[in-house]
Amino acid sequence: MKARIKWVDGMMFVGESGSGHAVVMDGAPEYGGRNLGIRPMEMLLIGLGGCTAFDVVQILRKSREQVSDCEVEVSAERAETDPKVFTAIHVDYRVKGRNLAPAKVERAIELSKEKYCSASIMLGAVAKITHSWTALDEATEAEAAS
Repeated sequence: MKARIKWVDGMMFVGESGSGHAVVMDGAPEYGGRNLGIRPMEMLLIGLGGCTAFDVVQILRKSREQVSDCEVEVSAERAETDPKVFTAIHVDYRVKGRNLAPAKVERAIELSKEKYCSASIMLGAVAKITHSWTALDEATEAEAAS
């Protein structure tokens, strides 16, 4: 896996993945940026959320669950001083589908956090990661949560 990051101007950079996709990163104005792109640390959180959402949907599909939507919100706290690493991260899942089995949703999340999500496992080495979830059933609009 590779990535290339090219400085554009001020504190703006363009990152290009090995698969050919690009993203603009920029700093806050107080650091010389123009606020025209995502911050690098925000990208880490998005990567974590995307990694675990991918796992959860894939695991549920393999379990023959009828998933129609999966939304993950990730929030984090950072250290006060440099390096301002993440110290705490919370991942909240909102999974929707038809006749979803709450136990299978919970198990998919467990498997992602303990076995499959590389981003979660890496970030978990430096930050305490907590999880919560809600499963919404389209058929009855019933809700199960942890």
